[in-house]
Amino acid sequence: MVKSQFKLEVCVASVEDALAAESGGADRLELNMALELGGLTPSAGLLQEVRQAVQLPVIAMVRPRAGGFCYSRAESLLMMRDAELLLGLGADGLAAGALLQGGTLDVRFLSELVRMAGSREVVFHRAFDILSQQDEALRRLIDLGVTRVLTSGGRDTAWEGREQIARLGRLAGNRIEILPGSGITPESVTALIHATGCDQVHGSFRQMRHDPAGCVADGSYPATSQSRVAEVRAALNRC
Repeated sequence: MVKSQFKLEVCVASVEDALAAESGGADRLELNMALELGGLTPSAGLLQEVRQAVQLPVIAMVRPRAGGFCYSRAESLLMMRDAELLLGLGADGLAAGALLQGGTLDVRFLSELVRMAGSREVVFHRAFDILSQQDEALRRLIDLGVTRVLTSGGRDTAWEGREQIARLGRLAGNRIEILPGSGITPESVTALIHATGCDQVHGSFRQMRHDPAGCVADGSYPATSQSRVAEVRAALNRC
């Protein structure tokens, strides 16, 4: 089937996830570890193996820990070191978000990240959704040269935040990309595209797998569902 103009980004955390996403029709990957924690920086080995396994562009997450997005000086330095390493290993771009204690963008960190990335993409992830002044933040991200903003419009799901996502899209024009994400399903993606005017979506599209671990750890873990990715791809192709 010929793909539509609408791009599908899939959030993955393993080589198997990446292969399933590619087989299902993804256009781009966001590579993480520990998706159960919201996604953390992938290992160098994971990035290398994914790059060898698939042909899709890979955006690597830069996030050193769970929780919020106000980072200490030591954490910021670690993120920069990780970003440099990931770019050196062939990442097509970086996804990151850093805020100050007052709830505004960490412009200093983001400026350095954009400079380091050069011609490669920089994505501001869903840290954007906890900002109170999203219009002003979007303008700042445009000025900084950020490529794309991943957002649910400040709500639990992109569908709930569709009106704000549409507003952000109008404000962005062609100066920065708006990428709706969170809670997207094969059943909702077409309506979301029409409601927001966006030309791309992001999701993890996961199912539970089981590897019994006894009393040591939870024996279940989420993995990318090739069939659910394919269902979203087919819905986008029908838009």
